[in-house]
Amino acid sequence: MELPETGREASELQAEMDARRAGDADWREGRTWSLVYHGGEDLEAVRDDAYERFAAENALNPLAFPSVLGFENEVVGMVAEMMHGESAVGNVTSGGTESIFLATYTARERARRRDPAVESPTVVYPETAHPAWAKAAHYLDMDTVVTPTDEGWRADPEAMAEAVTDDTALVVASAPSYPHGVVDPVEDVAAIAADHGIPCHVDACIGGFVLPFLDELGHEIPPYDFSVPGVTSMSVDPHKYGYTAKGVSVLLHRDKSYRRDQYYADDDWPGGIYVAPNVQGTRPAGPIAAAWAVMKFVGRDGYHTLVEEAMDATETIAAAIEELDALAVVGDPDMTLLGIESVDPEVNAWTVQRELSDRGWELERQQRPRSMHLSVMAQHAPVVDEFLADLEACVAVAREADTEEATAPLYGLSASFEEGEDATETVIDLLNEVFVS
Repeated sequence: MELPETGREASELQAEMDARRAGDADWREGRTWSLVYHGGEDLEAVRDDAYERFAAENALNPLAFPSVLGFENEVVGMVAEMMHGESAVGNVTSGGTESIFLATYTARERARRRDPAVESPTVVYPETAHPAWAKAAHYLDMDTVVTPTDEGWRADPEAMAEAVTDDTALVVASAPSYPHGVVDPVEDVAAIAADHGIPCHVDACIGGFVLPFLDELGHEIPPYDFSVPGVTSMSVDPHKYGYTAKGVSVLLHRDKSYRRDQYYADDDWPGGIYVAPNVQGTRPAGPIAAAWAVMKFVGRDGYHTLVEEAMDATETIAAAIEELDALAVVGDPDMTLLGIESVDPEVNAWTVQRELSDRGWELERQQRPRSMHLSVMAQHAPVVDEFLADLEACVAVAREADTEEATAPLYGLSASFEEGEDATETVIDLLNEVFVS
């Protein structure tokens, strides 16, 4: 791992990089059901060209590179229009987690500014909300109240209403929640927030480039965006189903009055007044330019096609699962996310997942309920029949398995730990071993 004494040839480095990726997840052939979103080779070429053209520019100073500022404003504007935010404003962030962090920070600063008596600004969200909310609250030294969901894994408005207090700074709903693909009752949740005069954030990180196009294609979608009174901010990730380069998310506020508290400023520094809308200082321009180029290249009609292909594949898989006595789809998904659980005591869903993994399919495991998870994308349409054939075969293997699969899942990692262990300590130890430097 030492820096070489002399530089190496570019061709040699390229060959080594190609060799190293041989063991990576196979997303180009549609065998990976998360992490990478592939919209086709033409789209990929546009994305990579734009990224390369602006790989060196820095979006830290919007006045130094007006081209990059223009890309960012247009990306934000296009996403705001998709979310029916006529007066909405926002910024591009590095990903959904940064958008969520900034939404939490904004709510904390707003709560403190409006009522200095608030000692413990609190975030209220349902148990299915992304862990980034807990992470943001932890970093920002804020309290959280996690509320239960109903039988279909959607937020329970009554439970959320009971959780709101004078210290509540933000109420959160998901569109959809990641584990089960269901949209929370945003109208009810936003009404609760509005009644108490507090912000309501809708996390549409994974749904923002699917739900609006499903709606336009005639699917029945629950209300979730700025068309709902009381929704004050949203997060949407172009780098997911928008098929842009990693990492680009958009944080939107209903208007500039809400975004005012997002900015951090420091005027007591010899180098000059420092003002930033993001957690990042240096902001890579490549992902921003690539997002702009991809969105302009694909267009509304292109996203209709990508979403329709993904939804058709989702519905085909869901219908096939209904025919398998051993498995069932968790809840009633509103889009292209499927949790698949076992309804046969002789079949362990995690064992099925392990068998699929042995056949080259990369799926995530989930723990409530014990299930497998699919993020179905356009790239999966050509391999649905092959996947379903392997799924049925793996169910048969799992039914005859001598041992129970007794390892719990680690979100986002192809690893697991024994049930009964301290999950937090186990994961930290694992990552301390993985990241060796």
